[in-house]
Amino acid sequence: MRRTLRPVPAADGRSPAGDVVRTRLVEIVVPVYNEQHSLERCVEELHAYLSETFPYDYLITVADNASVDGTWEVAAGLAERIPQVRAVHLDLKGRGRALRQVWGESEADVVAYMDVDLSTGLEAFLPLVAPLLSGHSDLAIGSRLHRGSAVVRGPKREFISRTYNFLLRATMAAKFSDAQCGFKAGRTEVVKRLLDRVEDNAWFFDTELLLLAEASGLRIHEVPVDWVDDPDSRVDIVRTALDDLKGMLRVARRTLAGKGAVELPSRVRQARVPVGLGWQAVSFAVIGVLCTVAYMLLFLALRQLVPALAANALALGVTAVFNTAANRRFTFGITGRRDALKHQLEGGLAFLVGLALTSGAVAVLHAASPHAGHGVELAVLVAANAAATLVRFVLLRAWVFNPRRGRTP
Repeated sequence: MRRTLRPVPAADGRSPAGDVVRTRLVEIVVPVYNEQHSLERCVEELHAYLSETFPYDYLITVADNASVDGTWEVAAGLAERIPQVRAVHLDLKGRGRALRQVWGESEADVVAYMDVDLSTGLEAFLPLVAPLLSGHSDLAIGSRLHRGSAVVRGPKREFISRTYNFLLRATMAAKFSDAQCGFKAGRTEVVKRLLDRVEDNAWFFDTELLLLAEASGLRIHEVPVDWVDDPDSRVDIVRTALDDLKGMLRVARRTLAGKGAVELPSRVRQARVPVGLGWQAVSFAVIGVLCTVAYMLLFLALRQLVPALAANALALGVTAVFNTAANRRFTFGITGRRDALKHQLEGGLAFLVGLALTSGAVAVLHAASPHAGHGVELAVLVAANAAATLVRFVLLRAWVFNPRRGRTP
């Protein structure tokens, strides 16, 4: 790797020449690959905008991702000509790889990146980084799906973007709205902590960084942006989508193994969600719905043969065994036969809680309405099961499958 570096302010707030300068520094990375014809124009436009409107010191770093045209020569020329620009050359491709390299070595207060085509309106840049410089937020993203955004792009890209972000919210419990807008920033000390745990070096890098930040309890600020699609984009949509799905599966497995968060210094640690809680809640809910359907069908079948209390106990007992086994494997990531019987016995206590709640509900129903039909019985039992489900989740997570008890997911 070779690079052309420009002087940046020293830690004491002085430039290499000894002049006093502002101490807040924002480094903006522009990853590029074969952008020989548009790079100079875009960097000059970005530099002109920042020099006229941005109230903080800034450094624009052009990160050349192993281009095979004249991109590196253009980037080096810009770095020689403009004091606030430097150029970095990488021998391997990958947007995530470029951001990892530059962000990991940055001495700025805040690191950011934007696409070279400047599809995102630059007037959103100060609102993007201001909450980071003030300490209000830890990461910030531009969102094309925010109500205040103005977006111009084709229906195909719009559909893919909305579908991808919907999948993130539905399967990964993500709270951010737009994972892949090329307009993001973060507090440098926080970003460096996250980089070691981010595995992807390509397009999924953004999503993985955000999911890791959320799991670690960090605050993510969203900014509505004006965004115009670049018709000359070289992104392979199909391949990128497949890689993103593989990345989601990998992050899900890591979360199930209890490795979805990063330990942060006390000065940057926020109120945190317990490790894996978001994914565990989703997995537990899906398994719960499937078991509830099975319970209802089994109860209705048994009710034709035995009284309501007996049908409820049998249906609940059978589905409880499958529920504990499924949550053991998929929600809490525990495999193998070790402690399997013990887990079932301990899960039996949660079964007894559910049995007490549902049997009590049936008893109260029959006392109030002795001639209630099977449909009314089932409705009451489903409501009681909902209350028992919450108790069951707490017991399984805090006691039965608690990793502090010495079990290794």
